[in-house]
Amino acid sequence: MNRHWIKVFVAAFLEIFWVIGLSHSYDFWTWTGTIICIIVSNYLMITAAQVLPAGTVYAIFVGLGTAGTVISEILFFGEPFRWEKILLILVLLIGVIGLKLVTDENAEKGEAS
Repeated sequence: MNRHWIKVFVAAFLEIFWVIGLSHSYDFWTWTGTIICIIVSNYLMITAAQVLPAGTVYAIFVGLGTAGTVISEILFFGEPFRWEKILLILVLLIGVIGLKLVTDENAEKGEAS
């Protein structure tokens, strides 16, 4: 896995924090952390999309961020656990992994198909 895909995964990880921060920030420091996560997350996603296929980068970024946010809300913030949510997250993650697997090497290097 090259460094650009690592940027996408780190950006998605930070997305989890800023999405949760939008709901749970309550003072200057929590809002500052949320804003920093938004800026860094989007910067990493944008720089990765300059080299990798933008549609795939965005789909992976949003998919992983969504799955992580839902799981975090269940584990840490008392969101009700439902098997339907877990099943749908698994379907989402299968789609994200599938997109990563079908992205050909030429597209990853920024060459025209």
